[in-house]
Order: sequence, then structure tokens, then C-alpha cells
Amino acid sequence: MFADISYERQQSLLRQRNLFALTSAGLGIALVVATSLAATRDREVVLLPTLPREVTVSSAGVDADYLELVTRDTALVLLNRSPEGLDYWMGEILKLADPVSHGQLKADLVKIVAEQRGSDVTQAFIIRSMTVDPRGLTSEVTGTLKTFVGAQVIASDDRRFQFTWTYRGLRLSLAGFAQLPPKDTSKEAH
Repeated sequence: MFADISYERQQSLLRQRNLFALTSAGLGIALVVATSLAATRDREVVLLPTLPREVTVSSAGVDADYLELVTRDTALVLLNRSPEGLDYWMGEILKLADPVSHGQLKADLVKIVAEQRGSDVTQAFIIRSMTVDPRGLTSEVTGTLKTFVGAQVIASDDRRFQFTWTYRGLRLSLAGFAQLPPKDTSKEAH
């Protein structure tokens, strides 16, 4: 009787061992296949013709170079506009918008579109300097804002703009923008 029980127990352990061996072999083969696929797979890098250097994106935070390049492109799209392209202009800015700030940003842009639609006023911005704060997710752009009516320059002013960003997952999104008062250079001279 003990021999029968012992035999049944040995057969059960033998089946478990064989199942474990098969599972281990299957996982080992899967590991070899996955490793070979990973080793032979080409590295993919997204190249944009406007980027002068390779930029990486990480979930650890925003790289200063990446923030600078996104700010540059956003500032140029946002601050260079003409009445003929207002719908496209607003759509492109809203594509960059953070979902939380989308409504407020759209309201601000609609005001600008309403003011400029039907006019001959065109705006061009020439960037002179830029500072970025990847930790605070802000950037500041300084430059000359030129306003044209037709081909005539009616204003050329130094302006500063601040951009506020959000970073969720791997997406950098525009949370807001504002014109800043000019820097007081008289305090710096003393």
C-alpha cells in the first residue's frame, strides 16, 4: 500500500518536473528569439530637417535642447502671421496645446483672429535671444516684432514673450504664452 502511494507521488513529481522542463525550454527559446530580434533590429531615429542636432526624448524630463527647439518653432509660428493664413495659424498652435489649457488658449487665439481678420496687418518676429528652463517648463523669447500694413512697416518694437509648457508622458505641450514687459536696462547699468 505504501509502495502504491509512493509510486503515485513519484509519477506526479515526474510529470511536474517534465512540465517545468518544457516550460523552461519554451521560455529559453523565446528569450533567444527576442534577443536576436532586438540585436538585429535597426535603431529608429526621427529626423526633422529643422533640427541641427540629434535630440532624445525621455520620460525623465525635458532636455534643454529639445525645449529650445520647440520654443523656437512655436514662437515663429505664433508670432509670424498674416490675415490670409489665420485659420491655419490657429490650427497649428492648437495642435501644440495641452488638453487642460486648450480652451483658454483657443479663446486667446480667437480674439487675435477676430482683431486681425479682414485687415492688411501682417506681423513678423525676429528672434534675438532665448532662455529656457527645463525644470520649470518655461521659456522666454526676446526679439523684434515688426508690424506691416501692406508692404509698409508701421511698427518695429523689442518684445519679450514667455511660453509655459507641460510635459506628460513623452509629450511637450503648450500651456500658455504671454507678452512680458520690457527689461529695465537702467537698473542693470547702476
